[in-house]
Amino acid sequence: MNLPNLITIARIALAPVFIYVLLQFPQVGSHERWIAVALFVLASATDGVDGALARKRNQVTDLGKLLDPIADKVLIGGALIALSALGQIDWWITSLILLREIGITIYRLAVIKDRVIAASGGGKLKTVLQSVAVGFYLSPLAGYWAPIAVVQQLVLYAALVSTVVSGFQYLLAAKK
Repeated sequence: MNLPNLITIARIALAPVFIYVLLQFPQVGSHERWIAVALFVLASATDGVDGALARKRNQVTDLGKLLDPIADKVLIGGALIALSALGQIDWWITSLILLREIGITIYRLAVIKDRVIAASGGGKLKTVLQSVAVGFYLSPLAGYWAPIAVVQQLVLYAALVSTVVSGFQYLLAAKK
């Protein structure tokens, strides 16, 4: 156990707190909704911090490679489910993203005895796009300026496409 892994575990622990706060303030235009945004941004920011620390301190571990994508899935998956339950994101989008995420996680766990599969470049891009999309949907910005609604939808679709494409990339790499 090292500091980068502890940060990743903290991200996992922060996810249910964030979801609880989000569900306590479901109105998109409420000022309290910014609390959920702040918790999500804090948790999302730790994703870059743990990886940078691990590389800088030469503390990259198989546990970290396994926990990091799980932490992303817990945080983003929980956010997508909550936002769909609140009627902000269509369930089919959440379902498709979660299907890919769960499928790749099961694949990673199935091959863990042979090797640990770290996140690919495409996987990292989809995580960033998913985080930005969720951040847009969490924030009440669209209530202040209408064009934000278009931007958040475009980012969500970009996240969806990158999620599906990176899932296929993992499967193609596994076939080789």
